[in-house]
Amino acid sequence: MQREIDNFSFTFRITFIRVILLLLSFGAIGVMLIRFIFGLSAVTNLNDDWPWGLWIGFDVLCGVALAGGGYGTALLVHVLRIDRLRPVARGAMLTSLIGYLLVMTGLFLDIGRWWNFWRPFISWGHDSVLFEVFWCISAYTVIQMLEFCEILTERIFRWLHRFFVTIFPVLIVVGIAIPMMHQASLGGLYLLMEGRLHPLWYSPIIFVFFLLSSFFVGPAMVMLESAIGGAALNHKTPIEALRCLARIGGVAMIIYLVLRIADLIVRNDIAFAFSGEYESIAFGLEIVIGLIIPIAIIFSPLSSNRFWLIAYGACASFGVFLNRLNVVVIGMTREMGSFYYPTIYEILVSVGLVSIGILIYLFICENFKIVEE
Repeated sequence: MQREIDNFSFTFRITFIRVILLLLSFGAIGVMLIRFIFGLSAVTNLNDDWPWGLWIGFDVLCGVALAGGGYGTALLVHVLRIDRLRPVARGAMLTSLIGYLLVMTGLFLDIGRWWNFWRPFISWGHDSVLFEVFWCISAYTVIQMLEFCEILTERIFRWLHRFFVTIFPVLIVVGIAIPMMHQASLGGLYLLMEGRLHPLWYSPIIFVFFLLSSFFVGPAMVMLESAIGGAALNHKTPIEALRCLARIGGVAMIIYLVLRIADLIVRNDIAFAFSGEYESIAFGLEIVIGLIIPIAIIFSPLSSNRFWLIAYGACASFGVFLNRLNVVVIGMTREMGSFYYPTIYEILVSVGLVSIGILIYLFICENFKIVEE
């Protein structure tokens, strides 16, 4: 399909995989429409005991973390001037932008009375952590859209390009500061859950853990993004750039792991990790799959192989997903006295949002200069 704007042709190849992604996207949109018309109870297992489920745990808490590669890579490339990482900078920032747009969609879906979404813009709840998270995510999404305009105006609306190039450094600085606030604040929400969230995940410094995990999952997502680009766009990101970024993420993972274990020891809760109960099993999977295996890969000769770098990215990303799932569901189950499980419709929406994100990423990469030759 093609459309002319400023004498520039937009193209988008249709393949079998993309057809599948389109079908999943349309299915998710259909469920969203049902949710907006008939309410949350029509498509979810959410209730007064479990007001937060898959859409918050995965689409929002996990989505915000997974989209953290944008500000982390911007810091490394544009502030610290690590030029080896420049080939991955635009792709990371694009992935982050798409991720935050999907996070905003997830937040909108989870609002009970969705038609009141505009109220935080005029009702300023200064004492609310959620208010700060709402404003930071909203502001950062706008900043990222303005940052993307620097790429957009290379091909269309070129008369605006010089303006966005001029303001780009300011946007980078603001775009690094804002996400650090809400990445930490999302963890800070659970400071209110003392006595309800299991000790394996509750901590007085849980906000530090959320912030650190966003640092190392960003590079992991870049690995997965390079895999998508390699398969769909016939493009190979320089392996040295990937390896350098992965090792920076690996250092953050080591710091995170040491802090998690030290925190449990200081609070005398380390015994819970070896209790054999389902919480300890979930915790063990999170630590082994999400931290130990990726660290072992990246600080070994395996990191010279593109396949193992992608495996590192998959394990680290899945580990953060497990962490957010454990915080939102597993760690709260014993105190709640019941178990939440998502409906097929909740799963379809989450999978569909990911499909939409991949399709948008591929469309932009095919039409704008995201990947370098």
